[in-house]
Amino acid sequence: MQPVFAIIGATATGKSALALHLARELGGEIINADALQVYRGFDIGTAKPSAAERRQARHHLIDILEPYEQYSAGEFVRRARLAIEEIESREAQPLVVGGSGLYVRSLLEGISPLPLSDPEIRAQLTERVNVEGLASLRSELAELDPVTERRLAPGDTQRVMRALEVALATGKPLSAWIAEQPSGEDRLNSVRIGLTLPRPILYDRIEQRVAKMVKAGWVAEVNSLLRLGLETSVPAFTAIGYRQIARHLHGEWNLEEAIQNTVGATRRFAKRQATWFRREPDVHWFHAASVERDPTQVVELLRGRAGGY
Repeated sequence: MQPVFAIIGATATGKSALALHLARELGGEIINADALQVYRGFDIGTAKPSAAERRQARHHLIDILEPYEQYSAGEFVRRARLAIEEIESREAQPLVVGGSGLYVRSLLEGISPLPLSDPEIRAQLTERVNVEGLASLRSELAELDPVTERRLAPGDTQRVMRALEVALATGKPLSAWIAEQPSGEDRLNSVRIGLTLPRPILYDRIEQRVAKMVKAGWVAEVNSLLRLGLETSVPAFTAIGYRQIARHLHGEWNLEEAIQNTVGATRRFAKRQATWFRREPDVHWFHAASVERDPTQVVELLRGRAGGY
C-alpha cells in the first residue's frame, strides 16, 4: 500500500505552495487538514486556496460546511479517509496538508474513542458562557485540563465548552482521552514532511501575511458575512482575525488595533503549532525558505518513499 504524504508546520511556512508543487510533480491530490478552510465564505482570512490554485490540483475538504456547522477531528478523519480511498482509486497520490495538528495526528495515528456529547452538561455550559462569559469557563478548563486549555485559540468557545464537557462528564480530561490513541489497523502508512522557520522570520511573515490579507479585501469579506446575519459566536468565526475585524466594524476598535491583535493572536497560534508538531514522530524536517528555493529535495525524498515501506 502506498503511503499518504502529509505536509505539516506552523502557519505561514509555505505548506500550500509546497503541496501544489508536489501535486504537479507526483500526480497528487490535496486533502485540506485546516479546521477553518472547510467553511464557505471564510476565504481570505483562512488563506484558502484560490480558484486558480484549485485548478492546478484537485482539492478535497474545502468549502464543505456552512459557518454555523460544527467540525471535529472525528468528522475530519471520516471525510479524509473517504477522500484517500477516492484518490487512490484514481491511482493518484494523497497529500494531506494543513496546520491543525490534532486533525493530522488523528488521521495518521488513529483517533481516540471520545465520549459522546452529554446534552444536559452542554446545556449548562451554554447557559454559563452566556451569563459568565468565556473567560470564566476557560479558567475552569485551565484547572481541569491545562494541556487542552493551552492549545486552544483565544475565543474558541466551542472547543472550550467541548473540553469542559468531556472533563465534567467523564472525570478525565480531553487531553488524556487524546493521549490514548488506538493504533494497529487505524494507523495509516504515511510519510510526514515538516516545514519550519526561525521564530523571528516566521513572525515577520505573519505580519506581512495579515497586511496582505487586509489589502486583499478581508475587511469587506467580514462585513459581508455580518450583513448575512451571522453571529460571531458561530464556529467559523473562531478563525483568527474574523472576530477582531468584526470588533472594528462594530466600532469597538480602529483598524490598526484589529490588525495588531490579529498579528499577535496568529503569532501565539503559530508558536503553539510549532510546539505540537515538534512532538510528532518520524517527521522529515526542512527549512521552509530552503524548500521555497529548491523543492526538489522534498520531491526526491517522497519519490523514494512512494512505493511504501
